Amino acid sequence: MCKGLLGKKLGMAGIFSPDGKHIPVTVIQVGPCVITQIKTVVADGYNALQLGFGEKKRSRINKPMQGHLKKSGEGCFEFLREFPVDDPSEYAIGSTIGLDLFEVGELVDIAGASKGRGFSGVIKRHGFHGGPETHGCRSHRVPGSIGSSAWPSRVTKGKKMPGHYGDERNTVKNIEIIDIRPEENLILIKGAVPGSKSGLIEIRKKKSLQ
Repeated sequence: MCKGLLGKKLGMAGIFSPDGKHIPVTVIQVGPCVITQIKTVVADGYNALQLGFGEKKRSRINKPMQGHLKKSGEGCFEFLREFPVDDPSEYAIGSTIGLDLFEVGELVDIAGASKGRGFSGVIKRHGFHGGPETHGCRSHRVPGSIGSSAWPSRVTKGKKMPGHYGDERNTVKNIEIIDIRPEENLILIKGAVPGSKSGLIEIRKKKSLQ
């Protein structure tokens, strides 16, 4: 069995459970994902499926990648990702994997790139409290002193400073699947997931404890 699929975050909504409780959900368009390459222990050292998701113009893809994707058909994909698989012999290049991989109520791990926030200060980036607002204070949102006196006379590595914030890979684990709508290729996930609208989402089956 393949361990995951690719999807696109469509946004958030809310639904009501049979007992009347309101549940916030994230709507994700999952697949269909096409198998573009099969990797085996004999040839590559591990078992995995390379999946393609999202249409892309052929003119936007270089010739080596066009040759790679031609083995799986005439389609060109915007995203390619690998997912572990138990038995690669059960699959064929060019075949499609759909939502029958998951079940309602199942717990999954979801990964995506967080929203990019550009260059941010220490209050927004690291949650600093800031300085007083009264009594003549002139340091409201600055990080403050960062030096280390005469020794070691340098700034310590890893110091929390202003800088680029967001646009990093984040994974949320053990998220419940509330509903699956295969006719629309949609999965409704309980709560929020990383990323902005139309962002790439990786849905992986929960790792077993064995």
